[in-house]
Amino acid sequence: MKRRILLIGGNYYPEPTGIGKYNGEMMKWLAEEGHDCTVVTTFPYYPEWKVQPPYQKKCYWFKKEIIQINDDVSIKIIRCPHYVPGRLSGFTRSLSEFSFFFSSCLIILQLLFKKKYNTIITVAPPFALGLLGLLYKKIRGGNFLYHIQDLQIDAARDLSMIKSGVIINIFLAAERFIIKHADVVSTISQGMINKCKDKCDKEVVLFPNWVDTQRFRPLNTKEQIKASYGFSPTDKIILYAGAIGQKQGLEAVLYCAKTLESSKEIKFAICGTGPYKEKLVELKNQLKLENVFFLPLQPLKVFNSFLNMADAHLVLQRAGASDLVLPSKLSAILSVGGVPIVTANEGTTLHDIVNYNNMGIVIEPENQQSLADAIANINIENPEYQQKSRNAREYAEAYLTGKKILNRYFSKVFDNRNAKSKITFKKTTSRSFESI
Repeated sequence: MKRRILLIGGNYYPEPTGIGKYNGEMMKWLAEEGHDCTVVTTFPYYPEWKVQPPYQKKCYWFKKEIIQINDDVSIKIIRCPHYVPGRLSGFTRSLSEFSFFFSSCLIILQLLFKKKYNTIITVAPPFALGLLGLLYKKIRGGNFLYHIQDLQIDAARDLSMIKSGVIINIFLAAERFIIKHADVVSTISQGMINKCKDKCDKEVVLFPNWVDTQRFRPLNTKEQIKASYGFSPTDKIILYAGAIGQKQGLEAVLYCAKTLESSKEIKFAICGTGPYKEKLVELKNQLKLENVFFLPLQPLKVFNSFLNMADAHLVLQRAGASDLVLPSKLSAILSVGGVPIVTANEGTTLHDIVNYNNMGIVIEPENQQSLADAIANINIENPEYQQKSRNAREYAEAYLTGKKILNRYFSKVFDNRNAKSKITFKKTTSRSFESI
């Protein structure tokens, strides 16, 4: 049955990474499935935290646009003005999110008087967008889906990004209200499901992030790719590619580089942008590091080969972020057969999946010596390393293919006639995002 679907999300296409990437791919798939799709979102700003071309001069007021997927398929987008801070902190980030909340609220109030949407989807963060989804549902009806990419309030509390206990409690109360009244609540890992259930006694659906396993695939040209980026074919490339923010704890990479600077073949490449990049560049200069290289965010057309350059991929998070987020970069790494070095506490989803499926190296978060040892011991000629690489690719093909995940999730959601009925996915025999 054709549906009218409204997505309210703070990030969307053409943002190349993170939530915007997944929101864009999800709505494109839904539109191609024949649904009438509308998106209320911001002007693209992530991960640079600057409004991106060609929107800089158009971002001070609302803008409607149509993305034409093909001759018969299009998506309507309503972009809302919002505050993009020059310096990121817990306060300025909250201010940014609530500025979008209020501007998008004006659009939702208008849509209440137009043709009804059958399905309303909000994606958190920002968590408060769920209130807009509930507003629409209460007045016009429809099925309200609340999808959680990050448990941002818990992360802000545990990482001391917001220090006011009063504010945290207000946010948590609002979040519980949204979860309680949503028709379907979903998130991206079993650990996050457990934390959501602790907030409110409600069934939570698994809706993991995905990857295009045809676009991201293993290549046998590692040496040539290294040379194209200015490295020696014999260099051991340790790559971090992704957002550069507080949750990742990337200072550890630079201190590790200092520890290993006598191993001349080991090179650290940090690719991406974010609010903490300048601090890392300053730290590199202070430590006088010659084995650390900052690279710009790579275009999508070369990103597959770029990931194939690495001998090891860093998937880092602070101890306090365990099971509050699940790094989205991991999907593409596994799809190219990359071997990740993962920092994760024992018993977390990330730790258990990587360990059980033998497709990476898991170490304790914020353990400098363990990280240095893991990097020093990387040997791509080692049969154990090669097995991990094969396991990573096989896992991605089996569990992370985008069309499989999207079809499974939405077939369950759209077939759910009783909003309070239990939605579950069939268990698998291997430990995966679906079964762990």
